[in-house]
Amino acid sequence: MLAIMSALTEEIEHLVAEMGPTAEIFSRGMRNYHKGVLWGTPVVLVFSRWGKVSAAATSACLISEFGATGIIFTGVAGAVDPRLKVGDVVIGNRLYQHDMDARPLFERHEIPLLKITAIPTDAVLRAQLEKAAADFLQHGVHTALTATARKRFNLTAPKSVTLDVASGDKFFANKAEVRELRSRLPVGCVEMEGAAVAQVCLEHSIRFGLIRTISDSADEAAPIDFLAFIKEVAAVYSHGIIKNFLKNRAK
Repeated sequence: MLAIMSALTEEIEHLVAEMGPTAEIFSRGMRNYHKGVLWGTPVVLVFSRWGKVSAAATSACLISEFGATGIIFTGVAGAVDPRLKVGDVVIGNRLYQHDMDARPLFERHEIPLLKITAIPTDAVLRAQLEKAAADFLQHGVHTALTATARKRFNLTAPKSVTLDVASGDKFFANKAEVRELRSRLPVGCVEMEGAAVAQVCLEHSIRFGLIRTISDSADEAAPIDFLAFIKEVAAVYSHGIIKNFLKNRAK
């Protein structure tokens, strides 16, 4: 069973609508898990809630309760690489917990007992997501988005790149914090869940893939109309990329 989780209700709602009335709903731990078929593939969809603890709890439930053998996590992120623009897509390469600091017992960012600082996504899923995202941004994005959304968020030539990602229970909102983060971790963007899911998947030998739409620049310039961006852009992106991903897998 493939699981698709998101930290955004809007992304999940778009995909649940594609399942139709035959989808089953299971309530576990204040979350609704939607089980059904998307573009020929049996899947379970869930809104993870925000933060590392919530994401880890959700992914553990997907594995233990629903038998997930692979997890795809979608959502948004703040850019820390200046080459990234709002509307770009990042496919996760390696995931760091930027707030993991067990010094002096362990090196900064090292995950205790695992003896690693970064967890790679699954190479096969990563390649499939790279293709799905590139195809969507090249061939589908301009018809999927409204002209109003493209103009409002200046989405002229969005690109897809594969980069390392930092996760932690902190919202970055100024340039000094971003510079400090970049000084210690080679990451392209920052969010609040991915590395926690990556660790759960690693410990259970589950394949993991990550998609992040850049919603802001993780600094004082971050506050665009976030809710509008989620509804008009991020949810549309995840729908299109996941559709391409699942259709290609079904071939």
